[in-house]
Amino acid sequence: MQYTLSVDLDLPREKVIELFDNPEYLTRWQPGLVSYEVLEGKARQEGAKARMTFDFGKRKMEVIETITARDLPERICGRYVVNGTLNIQENTFTEIDQHTTRWTSKNEFRFKGFMMKLMGLVMPGAFKKQSNVYLKAFKKFTEEEKAAASKG
Repeated sequence: MQYTLSVDLDLPREKVIELFDNPEYLTRWQPGLVSYEVLEGKARQEGAKARMTFDFGKRKMEVIETITARDLPERICGRYVVNGTLNIQENTFTEIDQHTTRWTSKNEFRFKGFMMKLMGLVMPGAFKKQSNVYLKAFKKFTEEEKAAASKG
């Protein structure tokens, strides 16, 4: 299953990258994320591995992130593995103008096991919907950061 989503952000690309790439900010825009622990390498650098722990109330989840490519400010790519599901993600950042950046997220999901494959066939919209939650949350986070910076 593959899909692409994008969102326009009212910030210069350099600032978007700064906010997107810093592990300290991840919990502020990824709903449910409670911790980000580097397992190998340097955080968010090519080849690095990290454990992302999510808590959605009754459902807890650990995701292993591996950064597969890093060509910032243009793109950062990763592999995310959880419970028989692999998400291959390419995030690109396009400068629309000096004050606007488009974040495009290309996602490919691969499923292992009968139940996960069935879920991917029966509920493909759920995966896209969850990805869209993160794009919208990041947009809100960037807007809050921009507002805070203009006050300070």
